[in-house]
Amino acid sequence: MRRYLPLLLVCLLAAAATAASSARSPWWWIAAGPLLASACLGGWDLLQRRRSVLRNHPLVGRLRYPSEPVRVRPASGGAREPFGGDRDVDEYLVPSLRPVEPAEEPPRVRVGGPDCSQPYDMALLNVSAMSFGALSSRAVLALNRGAALGRFAQDTGEGGLSEHHLRGGGDLVWEIGTGYFGCRDADGGFDAREFADKAALPEVRCVSLKLSQGAAPGSGGTLPGVKVSAEIARERKVPVGETVMSPPCHRVFSTARELVLFLARLRELAGGKPTGFKLCVGSRREFLAVCAAMVAEGLTPDFVVVDGSEGGTGAGPAGFAGHLGMPLTEGLITVHNALLGVGLRDRVRIGASGRIATGSDIVTRLAQGADYTNAARAMMRAVGCVGALRCHTGTCPSGVATQDPLRVRALNVADQARRVRRYQWETVRDAVRIMAAMGVREPAELTPGHLVRRTRPGACRSYAELYEWLAPGELLAGPPQTWEADWKAADPDGFG
Repeated sequence: MRRYLPLLLVCLLAAAATAASSARSPWWWIAAGPLLASACLGGWDLLQRRRSVLRNHPLVGRLRYPSEPVRVRPASGGAREPFGGDRDVDEYLVPSLRPVEPAEEPPRVRVGGPDCSQPYDMALLNVSAMSFGALSSRAVLALNRGAALGRFAQDTGEGGLSEHHLRGGGDLVWEIGTGYFGCRDADGGFDAREFADKAALPEVRCVSLKLSQGAAPGSGGTLPGVKVSAEIARERKVPVGETVMSPPCHRVFSTARELVLFLARLRELAGGKPTGFKLCVGSRREFLAVCAAMVAEGLTPDFVVVDGSEGGTGAGPAGFAGHLGMPLTEGLITVHNALLGVGLRDRVRIGASGRIATGSDIVTRLAQGADYTNAARAMMRAVGCVGALRCHTGTCPSGVATQDPLRVRALNVADQARRVRRYQWETVRDAVRIMAAMGVREPAELTPGHLVRRTRPGACRSYAELYEWLAPGELLAGPPQTWEADWKAADPDGFG
């Protein structure tokens, strides 16, 4: 309740000044007038429902608005920028002298390989993995309703499939982490029956197995005890108020071959819905081991989500983010090349996640090998996050990343859902316009040659020249020297 003390103090001072002006001297109205106006403004802050920060921090919350224009926020696809750009251009997309008209309907990507009986048409931009627990119930619901309004998907994060994910009517990618929350047995292992029951829900359109995430690869997820409410504890089958540490690796497989077989089992249990996995790429050799297992078993996931090491998390180990794992560019190109090299790229869709916020970000990742993108940080901004960096403390001022009921109640679900939908729609529309300016209508038409980087003053090279790109099936036919050692060491019965 300390956040209401400034308003209470102003009200007390206003009352005292008003009493003094009546009993002692009318000159006290000089102080009473502004104090009364401030008290009324604070009361309005408490009652209004559009700005959650003001509801949680009346009067004081207004101090952030003068600095809001310089904060990093998701760019509107319909925005106009006067007087040109203000950044140094070290990387740019290549426009065409024969641009085309933008597509009236944004393109979608069919996710589902030959073993998938219920394929899903994925939007170019979706909500990345954020769990109920890391986010509040109202934030999760607002994101889901926004996804329903805009016909895009929401990744549940590894915290389980909560009622708040299911109430809004949006399409879901159910993420299963190393803690198996939502399909967890009494010993903390995988419960196949519970998984099958929940995967059959119509809201669940895809299933994603989380191997690692960009902000904390190799460490498992963390949910601070201050955010483990009774509801979260029931959902995850963990003690109330205790920090939840997901194991660093899965218990149900220990080799690349077992991973591929487990993914096939998940797809079968899910009734043929698209099933894939998410990872932050570390060793190229290890990912090639997974590809070798796909070739050996004749089985593929329907998608792979590549998370860049520049990605964020609400509570990750200090020193992990940005230091462990490949950045998104290198991770994407590695996964795309590996799948292409073993002749399986046409069966597997690639999603990209990690600091994606604008239409140009989407187009850049598509040119680097992705089929679609996911955003977390930008979606949090759209739902009301003000970047207070208190995600791990339970004191988020906007009610987005907290389980404090008083803070959560300030978040207006209907209003924030419309903001999420509008942000996604305008950002994808911006991406479609950029592609049209490049002479491209479909994401599959984008190539590494459409993206150029300045390597030194006076020298620019396209991504087609900067990176090595394998031909379909080249690893099987005879790998180039630069890939030969890793491919030979890629053991499907290990991880390289």
